[in-house]
This record gives sequence, C-alpha cells and structure tokens, in this order.
Amino acid sequence: MALYESDHTKFMREMMAQHPEWAEDQRRGRAIWWDRKVDLNEQKSRREANEPHRSYPYDVNFDLQ
Repeated sequence: MALYESDHTKFMREMMAQHPEWAEDQRRGRAIWWDRKVDLNEQKSRREANEPHRSYPYDVNFDLQ
C-alpha cells in the first residue's frame, strides 16, 4: 500500500527538482531566523525590561500611575 502524498508535497518536490538553486536560498533563509545561538542573558534582560500589561488597554481614561 502506497503512502499518501498531498498535492502540495508533490508540487514542492517537482519545483525543488526543477530549481535546485532554491535549496541554498532555503538554507540561508533558515539561518537568518532559526539557526542562531541563543544568548540567555540577553533574553533575560529583555524579559525584565518589558513593562507590565495594562489591565484594560482600550480604556482611554485609565492611567497606570
């Protein structure tokens, strides 16, 4: 019994076979967003620098003071 393969998967396989140069573009794009070292100290400082959320942000008369 053959495994199901969606139309989208078939399309992507065909396009990648026709355009092998896209693989390098895909790797570069992934490196921008995902393949990075995480600086835990920077993450912590950003988290601590955030202001607390207002209880009801759409109330124009509400003041946090």
